[in-house]
Amino acid sequence: MPPSWSHDIGIAILGAGMVARYHLHAIEANADLGARLVAIGHHNPARFGEISAQFGVPCLDQQALLAHPAVDVVCICTPSGQHAAQAIAAARAGKHILVEKPMALSLADADSMIAAAQQAGVQLGVVLQRRVDPLFRRIYDAIQAGDLGRLTLGLVTLPYNRSDAYYKQAAWRGTWAEDGGGVLMNQGIHQVDLLLWYMGDPVKVQASANTLLRQIEVEDTLVATLTFDNGALATITATTTAAPGFPHRIEIYGTAGGIQVEGEGVVRWTVADPARATIEPVENRQPAAAGAGSDPKSISPSGHIAILRDLIQAVRAGRAPHIDGAEGRRSLAAVLAVYAAGLNPHATVQGD
Repeated sequence: MPPSWSHDIGIAILGAGMVARYHLHAIEANADLGARLVAIGHHNPARFGEISAQFGVPCLDQQALLAHPAVDVVCICTPSGQHAAQAIAAARAGKHILVEKPMALSLADADSMIAAAQQAGVQLGVVLQRRVDPLFRRIYDAIQAGDLGRLTLGLVTLPYNRSDAYYKQAAWRGTWAEDGGGVLMNQGIHQVDLLLWYMGDPVKVQASANTLLRQIEVEDTLVATLTFDNGALATITATTTAAPGFPHRIEIYGTAGGIQVEGEGVVRWTVADPARATIEPVENRQPAAAGAGSDPKSISPSGHIAILRDLIQAVRAGRAPHIDGAEGRRSLAAVLAVYAAGLNPHATVQGD
């Protein structure tokens, strides 16, 4: 059974890399809901003192962290290839889980994570934080209300830049075993998740992918075409070779209007008959900065703050978080389907 608590929600972060800082910020920003950092987890005892000083809490190995009685929630911020085993261990220890994207590297592992959380009676949330952003929720509401008519076309464009130095920061980056893929799995999965949220799950996938520039095992450039149940089409174009890096875009079109988003802002939201629109369109024609397109550290912390807040509220209310294991599995399934359709012949896809 999950640990008991009254007001405070004790949170531990497993992993001490760049993304752990976003979770620390999110914990501090949710102090009004009782969130407090209890411990930080790392695999190397030689670094425990240094990491403890950085985060202001004890640094523990995984076993000790999961056994800590004050830990109610574990935020998993380790390399992607470690997510499944760690999430399952956390669930068996009775801890609620917030796992970074992708939730796992195979559908079998994702299913095992979901089953473990259900069996333990704990909540499993996945950090696909754009869904909790008010703008993207507003777009979803407009689509659901029929303001764009019948959806016919979606576009995801990800002209990012990640240097060889970025991949050399850690041995796991750019590998199949630990990263699980390249530009689509690591960077583009957020936009894929929004595309599926808006348009549904694809029934057919075609793709081409290659490693054109970066010294990595996985793809640095990819193009895919998705077909949906109603016949609508979508394209995904993504690369980490576009120096100096440009903002991502997502566009959704239907028989009654269209929405174009660049970065995290609307550049155009137009409906054929404004008088019939249920959701008032947003207009923001200011060009977006490259943001995450050129620097992974430029991501706003607001998404992590909101998604942790939702998980805490879910834990308190005994409900599933908005982006639970089943929802996290959808974007993973789509990415793996793209890889199966179009990866280099020498690559091994870790699918189900």
